[in-house]
Amino acid sequence: MISLGKPASLREKPSWGAFALAGVVAVVFYLGPIAYLLAVALQSPAQFLNNPVSFPRPLMWSNFTSAWSQATMGTYFSNSVLYTFFSTVLSLLFAALLAFPVSRRYVRGSQVIYLLFLAGMFLPVGLVPLFIESRMLDLYNNRIGYIVLHLQYGLTFGFFIFVGYFRTIPVELDESAAMDGCGYFHYIWRILIPLVKPVLATVGIYVAINVWNDLIGPVVFLASNQLFPLTRGLYTFYGSNQSDWTLLAAGVFIVAAPLIIAFVLLQRYLVAGAVAGSLKS
Repeated sequence: MISLGKPASLREKPSWGAFALAGVVAVVFYLGPIAYLLAVALQSPAQFLNNPVSFPRPLMWSNFTSAWSQATMGTYFSNSVLYTFFSTVLSLLFAALLAFPVSRRYVRGSQVIYLLFLAGMFLPVGLVPLFIESRMLDLYNNRIGYIVLHLQYGLTFGFFIFVGYFRTIPVELDESAAMDGCGYFHYIWRILIPLVKPVLATVGIYVAINVWNDLIGPVVFLASNQLFPLTRGLYTFYGSNQSDWTLLAAGVFIVAAPLIIAFVLLQRYLVAGAVAGSLKS
């Protein structure tokens, strides 16, 4: 009789060599570019022109304050916060209200609606049709229009995640709430929303990152300097004749800092929501 040996246990500790290799790959391909960008942000313009890959000496922390003042980032920052907040909140609200009846098949053609939203995740954003639509609906070059045009980020991805999570909640909970006289919107707001906090964090982070980092949208849909977000302010340091790469690198870190902080605070919800939303989808 041929013995196949004992099956390998999943609980066996992996070798430290695999961990070391994974760490090196992570540092080279992910942390390496970030470290280099930080080094450029702390260099003087003369040092960057002479040797852009050298260690900054001295450390030019004043580049961050100069980038903030020269690009008038105070106005751009408030605009980015406004756009990101309302786009995220409205996307979460509409995605949840649309996903719940579809997940329960309370409306006709629920499967067709689900497939249409799922297909929307794989289709490119049509900037030209959106631009024409924004002009026709008077949504061009105003804050409300810019927020409305960015709801697309949450209505596709958010709808898909919410449907998957709502399907994990027993239907008996709906029936019990209906027997107790609980209204439809009251049931969603008081019972379902507290149960989907991980999904809210997941979709919220996804929408916020896309809105905050949007570089093409401000160029296409906004024309006034007073309406530009932070990403549009980075163009201040880049021109056809001269570019200040050290201030541009500092500006990139200023733009990325709020998202990094938000991700650190919400990362456990992000992972939990992504796993839960993929179940029964």
